[in-house]
Amino acid sequence: MKNLLASTFLLLPTYFLAQELTETPSEETYQEVIPSFSSTRVINGHSVETLSKGTYEFRIEHRFGDIAGVNGGIQNMFGFDNLSDMRIALEYGITDQLMVGFGRAKGTGAPYRSLVDGFVKYKAVGQEENKSPISITAVAGSSFTYMTASPDEGLVTHFPKVAHRLNYFAQVNVAHHFGDRGAIQISPTLVHRNYVANTDQNDLFALGVAGRLRLTSRFALVGEYYYCFNDPQFRQSGFTNSGAIALEWFTFGHNFTINITNSGGIGETQFIPFNTEQWQKGQFRLGFTVGRKFVIE
Repeated sequence: MKNLLASTFLLLPTYFLAQELTETPSEETYQEVIPSFSSTRVINGHSVETLSKGTYEFRIEHRFGDIAGVNGGIQNMFGFDNLSDMRIALEYGITDQLMVGFGRAKGTGAPYRSLVDGFVKYKAVGQEENKSPISITAVAGSSFTYMTASPDEGLVTHFPKVAHRLNYFAQVNVAHHFGDRGAIQISPTLVHRNYVANTDQNDLFALGVAGRLRLTSRFALVGEYYYCFNDPQFRQSGFTNSGAIALEWFTFGHNFTINITNSGGIGETQFIPFNTEQWQKGQFRLGFTVGRKFVIE
């Protein structure tokens, strides 16, 4: 994993603003194939879906502060006065099976801030009647922090080398949908960190479980949970597993999700290895994601 090369996808937003924007194909065409999920993400993690060929998606992901607990409550307007993390991203479907994306996240500061990330995602198998009962998608990506290095050599943010600023993840998503009623997904995930404390380890394996239940033609309930398998004796104390539940509102070209999660950070290299928030202490927060699809002709 240490020799894994990360690709950074740099596009110029001003270029896209200067182009002619048109809607993606008609809604009737879109509904011919039933997707397992209505977005390329479940909540925090990736779903089995990819963007169709020639489609761009602009995404804004936002996490507020703690709703309850020491840092929440009425004095902080139940977390609305605080910002845990925020990510802005642009993603693109190269083909119907292959997509790429890049983004920039604020970072939680535990331990990283000022993050840029990129990923590649490929759908190897699509669920089809009489052909395959499941969909399989592989995704790999990395994040890079350009925050100021700490002078304290005992911290993971000291960064003796540039490579120590890089973290990676690789994931396989396997999903099955039950017509348009809902879907389930499992996501075995490997996270590799180039630079960790001496009480931690570089590689961390987690298994994500996600589900979606369609409520109406425009609303669905989604949820996910990531369980880390590594023995606690190899990890720093205080880390917890990430979980989230959300109400999803989807229209043609748009996807809007309102969620509650104990994860402060956004992105697999943050919310899987570095989550310390605990539900029982009121350390959960509201968040939202807005995705807008468009094509350029």
